[in-house]
Amino acid sequence: MSGSAPATNPLVRDEVYCRNMAALFRSDPRLAQRIDECADDDSVVIEQAKTGVPTVAVRLPGSERPFYLHSRIDPETESKKWADSVEIGDSLCYIINGFGLGYHVRALFSRLKGEAFIIVTEPSLPLLKAAMETMDLADLFRSDRCIILTSTDKNEVQTRLEPHNTAMMMGAQFVSHAPSGRIAADFQAAIRKLLTDHMTYCRMSLVTLVTNSRITCRNIANNLPRFLATPPIDVLRDRFAGYPAIVVSAGPSLRRNIDQLAALKGKAVIIAVHAIYKTLLDRGVIPDFVTVLDYHELTKRFFEGVQDFSGTHMIAEPKVNWGVLDLYKGPVSILSNSFATAVLGRKLAARDGLKAGATVAHLSLYLAVYMGCDPIIFVGQDLGCTDHVYYLPGVAIHDLWRPELNRFHSIEMKEWERIVRARPILIKAKDIHGNDIYTDEQLFTYLQQFEGDFAALPRGRVIDATEGGVRKAGTTVMKLSETAERYCTRPIPREKFDYLRKLDWNDRSRLAAGKAEVEKRLQDIDEMRQTCQHMLAVLKELTGLLDRPAEFNRRIAEVDALRVRMRQLVKTYEIVSAVSQHAELQRFSADRRIAMSEHDDVSRARSQLRRDIQFVEAIVEGAGVAREILSEALSRFDAVIAKE
Repeated sequence: MSGSAPATNPLVRDEVYCRNMAALFRSDPRLAQRIDECADDDSVVIEQAKTGVPTVAVRLPGSERPFYLHSRIDPETESKKWADSVEIGDSLCYIINGFGLGYHVRALFSRLKGEAFIIVTEPSLPLLKAAMETMDLADLFRSDRCIILTSTDKNEVQTRLEPHNTAMMMGAQFVSHAPSGRIAADFQAAIRKLLTDHMTYCRMSLVTLVTNSRITCRNIANNLPRFLATPPIDVLRDRFAGYPAIVVSAGPSLRRNIDQLAALKGKAVIIAVHAIYKTLLDRGVIPDFVTVLDYHELTKRFFEGVQDFSGTHMIAEPKVNWGVLDLYKGPVSILSNSFATAVLGRKLAARDGLKAGATVAHLSLYLAVYMGCDPIIFVGQDLGCTDHVYYLPGVAIHDLWRPELNRFHSIEMKEWERIVRARPILIKAKDIHGNDIYTDEQLFTYLQQFEGDFAALPRGRVIDATEGGVRKAGTTVMKLSETAERYCTRPIPREKFDYLRKLDWNDRSRLAAGKAEVEKRLQDIDEMRQTCQHMLAVLKELTGLLDRPAEFNRRIAEVDALRVRMRQLVKTYEIVSAVSQHAELQRFSADRRIAMSEHDDVSRARSQLRRDIQFVEAIVEGAGVAREILSEALSRFDAVIAKE
């Protein structure tokens, strides 16, 4: 991609602009539309450098002299030197502050290998439009490996970067373009922080996914009989449109307003996270809904000892520990799930779902949105250590601590231990009053997801009535008493809850079909495992044939045939890969190393074979785990069918 002379001829300028915009419209239509609609102004000045190519200056407020973003003598050589100074390592993502006319972006892009990509943070639409009219940048955008961010809107940034989250987690590098750094400094500082927070969120999300993948799949499989026997959430879509919802979490600030909730029952839809369910019952508050998603068996403790579950509708993600659903005898709806669909098939598993949430509080928010509630009021959602404690006094976790308490080891000490054991990941944030408060890396990632969710909702729909905790962008801060006076003023008609007595909460009609599908998947897993073992033997044989091309090519045809067979077992592969997330991550990492390294043909083939052998071995091992999980699920089906 070479530079071009300044497009003084309007026809030439239009041709360059149309070519660039056609490529940008394919990769980022929203940005292309905004650039196209941007009116020309005199803040951007295009000049001819001494070498004959364009350079650019911007007029800064309060300054008489224009500020140049590229060299006035030789911008191409300057940008090449800048790009050559950037260390190209294992990072897949390079983040540049400022676009200018794109010289430095093109120069760095030409050095990248494999799937490495660039993010450019540039707030000036007039500058971007000038670049589109002046420089040939079409190849940059055609590659779909150059992303331009022009706003610090969290929802917009998260949406744009979501397809690249895994790559960013694997490695991202900030690269400073000094001239661009001297303009729009506030924007660049804000978006750098936003991107840093986003990468923290990506890393935590991926680590959680990989670490818990097998536990998650086992929980889902064991929940399949209850999944099929209970009605989905479809009946709740917009059922409470226009009525307020109160999402009750177990943060320490809840002690300030928990006693107000009893009077709001029937005037707002009360959604409790699982950790606060028994505490609310003890206070005489029967929540309308309780949300659960935690994979750990300790989650059962939040429901043990309850005699009557009938007044509360549980909304559960299928990954919740199966002991919770075995214990809960009230109405339950289990959400849609891709692993359940892969096991049962689309027809049997068809039902509505909600966006995947990091916590039950996120799940509660998505439920309130699904039901049409407005406004959505949060209480007890601190996301930080208000008053130097982590939990609301009297929650179920304190019962778990009780055997350890004595005169030298109090509840207060246990609370402080809970905080300081996260010392390496503690973060200072601002609370709703502007004061410093401790949070940690995990809670901070939850905050990032919340703020992205809030940004996607109409302003004013989410009210933070926690009366403590971390300040959450996108919410209106109010006291619960004030919120109740303004929004909780009319009773919710009782017929809105009639579905609870009309639906069959133990429909056994589909259990036999579900069992049959699990049996089919077990047969398919056995076939996949045999196919993989055959492929593994061939791949290992191929490593010894790299110096004999004719023999190598004859044997590799057999690998291709085995791959075709694997593709026919697509549902089974989804199941096995779900329990082998670490294998997928290893393969992704190996692909990156191969793409970025210098290899001759034989060395590259050897690296690819090594990658494939490692991956297939992991799939064979994953197939064994998947078989064990589905066999356990089959026993659960047999037990439920026999019991009735």
